[in-house]
Amino acid sequence: MTTYEVELTTDPAAFLVAAGAHLAADPVVTTVVATVTSRYRDLRAAGSPAPTEWPEWWAVVRDTEGAIAGLAMRTARTPPHPLFVLPMADGAALALARTLHARGESVGGLNGSLPSAEVCAAELARLQGDRVEVAQHTRLFELGELVAPVGVPGRLRPATVDDLDLAVDWVGRFMHDADVQAGRDPAAHGREVIEPDDLARRIEGGTYWFWLDDAGERVHLTGANPPAFGVARIGPVYTPPEQRRKGYAGAAVAEVSQHFLDAGARVCLYTDQANPTSNGIYQALGYVAVVDQVNLRIVTGS
Repeated sequence: MTTYEVELTTDPAAFLVAAGAHLAADPVVTTVVATVTSRYRDLRAAGSPAPTEWPEWWAVVRDTEGAIAGLAMRTARTPPHPLFVLPMADGAALALARTLHARGESVGGLNGSLPSAEVCAAELARLQGDRVEVAQHTRLFELGELVAPVGVPGRLRPATVDDLDLAVDWVGRFMHDADVQAGRDPAAHGREVIEPDDLARRIEGGTYWFWLDDAGERVHLTGANPPAFGVARIGPVYTPPEQRRKGYAGAAVAEVSQHFLDAGARVCLYTDQANPTSNGIYQALGYVAVVDQVNLRIVTGS
């Protein structure tokens, strides 16, 4: 019988050393863990302290032979600070849940690959006396052959720190509007916690863009995560309600995608499965579905 050992660390650099080869073996599926951890490593190297307001750790699950059987992290700043779980055997997912419970860590949410996310969440809920609810079904896409739209008025412009206030507002509205479009209760998710200093660093790093209409007005925002293990991940992608259905999102994502292709990177993004409009836009650009994932809530009550 295979048994599993869970190694937890609060050091993103140490985690990347231990897990780098595993992340690189399937860099599209592992993109969230790779990009987030790389950003945290760089922030720590620049002197940013670890937070005290929310959990921040990375986990390597090993089998009896010492081989990596799964990876997970907990870095989300927005309550309930969900875990993110990559594909792993059911036994590894159970071991992760039991380790967290044994160390007294309460978990209110979990995101990641199916079925690992469901197995881990169900065990955590059982141990905590809670129940699991599906918050959102997501789908990971990778760009195949880019098919750029034509005839969309306006142009793409890199964001600057002068755009910070609007960028903070739009990134904060992104998840709320996604819930509304999908028919979900936005109050159940809450407003995204945006750290202006963090967003300013990302803007200065050249990974946020605005689409300007013919009058030079900012009508759309596309962000991205710089390549990690050769894969760039686009998001958030936000158009205010009054500017939708004009082609801005497709045009902006196409140009940003080409930017990363020109740099030699693969490109991926997530969609909300409950939003057929965004799924259709990205598939028309040449994005191909890779894997389905899920965002789960662990709530009080049986």
